[in-house]
Amino acid sequence: MSAVAMISERDSYGAHTIELRPDRPLRTFELENDLARRPAPARLLVICDTSTKPAEPLRRLFSAQQHRVRFAEAADMAVEQVRREAPDVIIFDVNHCDRAGLETFKRIRHLNPRIPVIFATRTTGAEAAIEAMKHGAYDYLFKPLDPDELARVIDEALEVSRRKYEPTAPGLTGPPELELDGAIVGACPAMREVYKAIGRVANQSVPVLITGESGTGKELVARAIYQHSARSEAPFLALNCAALPENLLESELFGHEKGAFTGADRKRVGKFEQCHGGTLFLDEIGDMPLGMQAKILRLVQQQSFERLGGNETISTDVRLIAATHRDLKAWAAEGKFRADLYYRLGVVTIHLPPLRERGSDLTLLVQHYLRRFNREFGREVYEVAPAAMERLKNYSWPGNIRELESVLKQALLQASGPVLLPAFLPELPVGSKPAAATSLSKKDAWDVGSLISQRLEKDCRDLYSEAHRELDRVLLPHVLKHAEGSQHQAARLLGIARQTLRLKMRDLGHA
Repeated sequence: MSAVAMISERDSYGAHTIELRPDRPLRTFELENDLARRPAPARLLVICDTSTKPAEPLRRLFSAQQHRVRFAEAADMAVEQVRREAPDVIIFDVNHCDRAGLETFKRIRHLNPRIPVIFATRTTGAEAAIEAMKHGAYDYLFKPLDPDELARVIDEALEVSRRKYEPTAPGLTGPPELELDGAIVGACPAMREVYKAIGRVANQSVPVLITGESGTGKELVARAIYQHSARSEAPFLALNCAALPENLLESELFGHEKGAFTGADRKRVGKFEQCHGGTLFLDEIGDMPLGMQAKILRLVQQQSFERLGGNETISTDVRLIAATHRDLKAWAAEGKFRADLYYRLGVVTIHLPPLRERGSDLTLLVQHYLRRFNREFGREVYEVAPAAMERLKNYSWPGNIRELESVLKQALLQASGPVLLPAFLPELPVGSKPAAATSLSKKDAWDVGSLISQRLEKDCRDLYSEAHRELDRVLLPHVLKHAEGSQHQAARLLGIARQTLRLKMRDLGHA
């Protein structure tokens, strides 16, 4: 025997070796025991399109962690590999998650729906992420890939894969399938979480509560949920609860009988009847009067109501999506919003970040709206001068995306030539960008002494929990902002599990 001999175990995912040395003969049972003690290497299948090579983070990660990896550059090759020997995890490494890629994904899901599939693409829009998550993708990563994040996601997916043959709870089924035409722009970590949440909840007929500041695009998210749902062929109606007085709001929602009130000269069918089988979006539900909230609660619970001035009970099948810029949990504690309705509506909560916290998304949004408004106004402004973009980046955008649209419209109407110059922009307060996330504003500063004194005077019985909740209210949003919306990074900074962070944010009324 030579100085070093090698025994190899080979399969379609590559090979790993065990070293044999002549100075220490290895008996057969020792070899068997050594193999039995070693954890089986994970089998990964990387599907990459012909226009790109596998990302460098993938190569580094795989070489470091000793996974057994196989690459497939064509759909048929990938499907055949899954059919021949199912991998533990699949990574879809493509430049663009197009329809062909989704069809390949569906074919793989049809062969084995239990294999976790991770997408990694350069696409920055919402549509591809929503579609992939909707059809059952385990996760969706955006390039350039963060090796640490990729390693974490693969490890989590492998844990899921190890449990894939364990019995599941009775009645659990695979994810539904649907179709959608999306219109949301953004690629920051917080928006990626929004896309994933839309994909997960779209086809589940549960109420959804969308939170976020005014102008962040809550109705766009509601429409995306509707368009990706099984109700997409039925009506979608929207109503702003803050725009109407209580009597008119009730008539708009539930309808009225002839003679129900002065001026009711004929029967009116309300939106809950018009929307049967579809989706009703109630914007600014936090401003709905308490009396109306009780009627909405009954409808959510029983899917039935009476028209104003009528006695007939009408059954309906409506999915309710609500939105608010208010902290409904805090309002419920203060008696300004019904707690029982809040818990009914908040089965799933999706929080939209303000524009000032979306980082490089501002550039994407400017480009998007310039293209749209060029067509609308017949202009040809194709570039933004660096100084103009700097002014846009240094503004805090209290009106969020709605304000950005207004500013860009005004600028295009003033522009001449193909470049958007600073002179074309309306007045934007200089230095209005908020302070760094690590420093608390006076509004958000936590005065622990005042809190304790106020609560002790009221003979409270839950001061410990209240103090911790108040700390979370101030601390968690600032840490998330510092981490640019990345829950993984924020959880690491806080020293808690990501699931714990998610639960705490949900308790505060955020997704």
